[in-house]
Amino acid sequence: MIVKLRRRNARYPDLTPGLSYVVIGIEADDYRILNDRGRPYLYPSRLFKIIDSSKPHDWVTEQGEEGESYAYPQPLNAAGFFEDFFDAKPKAVVTFWRIVNQRLVSANQVRPRIASGSNQPRESQDEQPDFTSPPPPK
Repeated sequence: MIVKLRRRNARYPDLTPGLSYVVIGIEADDYRILNDRGRPYLYPSRLFKIIDSSKPHDWVTEQGEEGESYAYPQPLNAAGFFEDFFDAKPKAVVTFWRIVNQRLVSANQVRPRIASGSNQPRESQDEQPDFTSPPPPK
């Protein structure tokens, strides 16, 4: 899933208008993205325009009691994971960057399709890419 910041917002100086961001997860309908400082923070979804709405097939998706969405890759979905990450616990830090780097590689493969104006998926609905392992060598 790729989003673009709609316009500058003084409350969020660590985001750049017009820049595309890869959504790492969704928490209470907010998007967790790597901001311009490389930190994985939550931002209100209303700040962004969706560029590519496809969600990775490996996300664990849940609905909250009030209908809000939660979605993360399984390794980032554990209770307390981001607390451990921000407390710099080695296992959480290594897991986070492994998953995020894989996601960024996959997103970069999608961007040329978006830039060309074609938003048609490369795979059929039955053939979703495997975001849990690196792409095969070319």
